[in-house]
Amino acid sequence: MKRDRIEEIADLLDKRGKLTLEQLDGFFPHVSQMTLRRDLLQLEQAGRIIRVRGGAMSVKEVQKVSGEPYTKKTATHVNEKIAIAQKAAGLVEENCSLFIDGGTTALALAKELPDLHVHVFTNGLAVAIELSQKKNMNVSMLGGQVMKENLSTASPVAKAYFDATNFELAIISSTAFTPENGFSCSSQIEADLLRQARKKAKSLYMMLDSSKIGKIMPYTFAHIEDIDVLITDENFPSDLKELFAEKNIVVM
Repeated sequence: MKRDRIEEIADLLDKRGKLTLEQLDGFFPHVSQMTLRRDLLQLEQAGRIIRVRGGAMSVKEVQKVSGEPYTKKTATHVNEKIAIAQKAAGLVEENCSLFIDGGTTALALAKELPDLHVHVFTNGLAVAIELSQKKNMNVSMLGGQVMKENLSTASPVAKAYFDATNFELAIISSTAFTPENGFSCSSQIEADLLRQARKKAKSLYMMLDSSKIGKIMPYTFAHIEDIDVLITDENFPSDLKELFAEKNIVVM
């Protein structure tokens, strides 16, 4: 029975922490990989696992490091994050260098990115782990204080790090957005880091799912005029699309 199989997969992941699709094949030899992928998607949407490249991790395993907030955010608005991540992944070109933040939409992007020859800078622990499994990618992790609520790092000396590095593109996800207050987050040290990344990049692509609209966090790191492309989902309001279009910003 499908329900029994899904429960068995969840139990296996809770016990082992992480499993690859190949390992799941061994446990379920008469089930196709496509079906197993659908099972994993269903478990992720239920907030019980987190899919990673080639397999999945138990939410309990991630909570050992991050605690509850990050895993809760990972399991919300999953379809919107995947749709946004797929659009963003299609904009990354071979041999480019880019910065990706550590949010849960950024993690979805890390999963969707093809294995290109690119150099990625990130402050996201989960993002770096996901990307490091792709053999052609060069991944650099920014140091600093670990913020467990979003599995990211940030440091007051981020500017010095960015002064010594080069990347053409920054793809950043935002926790909140209003036209008046711009794109914002909950941590001042993280906002400073994202502001530095924004200034360093030649182009800034912002990932924003429609659930973040109308929300305001304490620290603004970018305004509408700072971005080049807005990547969002199908529920993004038409009046806001017009606002971005008036400022010659591409909305995807």
